[in-house]
Amino acid sequence: MSHISYSQLKDWVKCPFYHKLVHLDGHKLFTGNEYTAFGTAIHSTCEKVIVEKKVHESHNIDEAAYFMKCFKEETNKLAKGSFNESMIKSMEEQGCKLAPLAIPALGRYFKEYELVSVEEKLMVPIAGRNYDFKGFIDLVIKTKDGKYHIIDWKTCSWGWDARKKSDKMIAYQLTLYKHYFCKKHNISPKKVETYFALLKRVAKKNHVEMVRITSGKIKTKNAINLVDKAVYNIESKNFIKNKMACRMCEFYGDKSKLCPQGVKSE
Repeated sequence: MSHISYSQLKDWVKCPFYHKLVHLDGHKLFTGNEYTAFGTAIHSTCEKVIVEKKVHESHNIDEAAYFMKCFKEETNKLAKGSFNESMIKSMEEQGCKLAPLAIPALGRYFKEYELVSVEEKLMVPIAGRNYDFKGFIDLVIKTKDGKYHIIDWKTCSWGWDARKKSDKMIAYQLTLYKHYFCKKHNISPKKVETYFALLKRVAKKNHVEMVRITSGKIKTKNAINLVDKAVYNIESKNFIKNKMACRMCEFYGDKSKLCPQGVKSE
């Protein structure tokens, strides 16, 4: 069965033709940079530490050393010329300072909690469509009051401003994760809360910030309707180009002939 993920949905909203090129035709020009490498390394470190602490009931891992191991593995995968060497050096220092702070921040925010899952896979049928919603939830924990907390780690420089924290499309990631997590486990949405955990590279204080995202019935309905609209148009092969997004697109310009709109006219 076909599937759609949040990242695919986001690409479809950006431009249906871009979605076609990347997710249906298999063309992808961007393969990563130092920022994606840093994010992956921090994610891996957070996952490793919380599993050691909550599953094995021991915590003798050196977070900074583990981050460096993961970061080097990720940067070694990068293509030549796709990253800045001096930024890599800065990120090594930033990551070593940040890596030990993430899991203790959860303890301060949630007090006592139990680990439910890390990197939990969602592959849940979309109502009325021959499609599944696919996703990977970074972390799910459960507190003493019986509530589940879905957490998505986000690396950033100094944090998010109010505009980004209230961005509808960004919030839809957790809205959809919550909806399909509840469907998967037959849990009432009233028992599930969602958060972005901001891991800030250059912040002078509050290095880990929990940003709670609320999703009521209207927001959830709007997010589900957007998924349904995207799937309907993908199945119908309606790949309309969003010309407003061309200049920020990786297929724009003379480098690529994959998108007709991406070729500059003389």
